[in-house]
Amino acid sequence: MTYPHTPGHRNVDTSMAAADAIAPKLGRLQRMAHRAIRDAGAAGLTADELAARLGMDRWSIQPRTSELKRKGLIRDSGQRRPNATGKLAIVWIAS
Repeated sequence: MTYPHTPGHRNVDTSMAAADAIAPKLGRLQRMAHRAIRDAGAAGLTADELAARLGMDRWSIQPRTSELKRKGLIRDSGQRRPNATGKLAIVWIAS
């Protein structure tokens, strides 16, 4: 299998190791993220909001949004909200 069914990496040893570590949990994390975004309805969730809702760190959850988008399960709502750094972030909604 290939991305988005397996975690992506940047062909750097540390990135590849991180992808290998998350691989056994990938399907569960994608399902959790998809369910939370779907349950948020039209209000959607940013990656930071998604991580907070799931009680996980943003670095484990944000890549799941890219994977879910590639799978066609979520989409950019066109809305933007500030993230933890104050920059505007994509608000994701279910497709």
